[in-house]
Amino acid sequence: MKFNNLKPELYVSNFQKSLNFYTNILDFKLEYQRSDPLFAFLSYQGSQIMIQQEDNDEEWHNGKPEYPYGRGINFQIETDNIKNIIDALNKNKYPLKREVKDRWYKVNNALHGCREILVMDPDGYLLRFSQNIGKKLT
Repeated sequence: MKFNNLKPELYVSNFQKSLNFYTNILDFKLEYQRSDPLFAFLSYQGSQIMIQQEDNDEEWHNGKPEYPYGRGINFQIETDNIKNIIDALNKNKYPLKREVKDRWYKVNNALHGCREILVMDPDGYLLRFSQNIGKKLT
């Protein structure tokens, strides 16, 4: 396995609940895990994250974690089939924060299209799943 240069590590309030959400609902692959502390390294179509049970080790915190975690940030995760994610969330009665929406972002002389949804994980981290829908020259 090749490690990405950036691998967000998310502290979670309930490790098993978060692991279930990412692996059983969103279909992330469990690459490896440790038991002390509870930790998992997960991947999804080239994206990588780590989750760890929150603890009192102040070295790794810049304040007391409060729901929703990760305020001010969203994690964009590219997918090749956003419908599969929506279907899995619906099957598990897991709510979307924002329904599917097509967005076009200007990059130099082109518009890059993305079909996106927003979903909050069990701790409130905001996940933006994005599927490429093409490019238009401007």
